Amino acid sequence: MRSIIVVFMLFLSLAANATIDTYEFTDDANRERFQQLTNELRCPKCQNQNLAGSNSPIASDLRREIHRMLEEGKNNTEITDYMVARYGEFVLYRPRMSASTWILWYGPFVLVAVGFAVIWLITRKRKRVNEQQDDSLNDNDKTRLATLLDKGKAE
Repeated sequence: MRSIIVVFMLFLSLAANATIDTYEFTDDANRERFQQLTNELRCPKCQNQNLAGSNSPIASDLRREIHRMLEEGKNNTEITDYMVARYGEFVLYRPRMSASTWILWYGPFVLVAVGFAVIWLITRKRKRVNEQQDDSLNDNDKTRLATLLDKGKAE
């Protein structure tokens, strides 16, 4: 009986820690901007979770900070710049175009172009090898080959 009470108290204490952040907004536009920003910004602690879906304490602090800045009247660019200045480009799911992120934006296109170039070179080389093999037959061998192929079609 005592163990059941201890387990019940344990579950009761865990439920007390599970809180939900609620924010009061002055208008619906700020509420939508808050949802958009928390979905677009990555939690610095969590690897691939946005601020809206993260339960880490730092994500809660950042949501509170975003709410404060929205209520102060700051625009999305100012809020994003603040987050990037504080936590780096990692917090952005869509990194900005800069010298350090150039490879992220253009790297896949370069790799696809290199792939097509390699495929083109391989097929060109194979075509040349096939043409050389065809040219290596003399006239006697070519007529003999044609005769054998005709016999194979007839059977």
